[in-house]
Amino acid sequence: MKKKYSAYMAALYGMLIALAFVLSFVETLIPVSLGIPGIKLGLANLVTVVGLYTIGISGTVVISLLRIVLVGLTFGNLFSMLYSLGGWGLSLLLMVLCRKKNWFGTSGISILGGVGHNIGQICVAAFVVRQAGVFFYLPMLLLAGTGAGLVIGILGSMIISRISSFIKKLQ
Repeated sequence: MKKKYSAYMAALYGMLIALAFVLSFVETLIPVSLGIPGIKLGLANLVTVVGLYTIGISGTVVISLLRIVLVGLTFGNLFSMLYSLGGWGLSLLLMVLCRKKNWFGTSGISILGGVGHNIGQICVAAFVVRQAGVFFYLPMLLLAGTGAGLVIGILGSMIISRISSFIKKLQ
């Protein structure tokens, strides 16, 4: 039974990495133009939320970092990786803290992830361009992060319940 569980977890990690990569690619194909740079749907955050509840923190960190590097090398550049890492770091920190403390449900944690990602990215942008004026975009980014986080949280909750029941059957 242990071999079956280990094989399942290896397959799950591989599928989550592939899914995060594909969702990041799909996101590049969907134009979201609200006049505010940096607004995205946050589709790959679905994998992060699901990972936190199914494979734990360390696995989620590995999957997320691999996604950022792979997507940056494939569809972006060094700056896009830098912005993504800034957003990812704060986002993951907030989600992990709230998950460990059981402060919020899946949707609340996902919303915090979206908002944290936007704050992290805007801080990196302010540092890179050395202009505080980029914070002008923050209210709209927070609104977009909240909306996207809510949708991702609802979808994540549905996926988590299915994966969790499957894992219980394997153990």
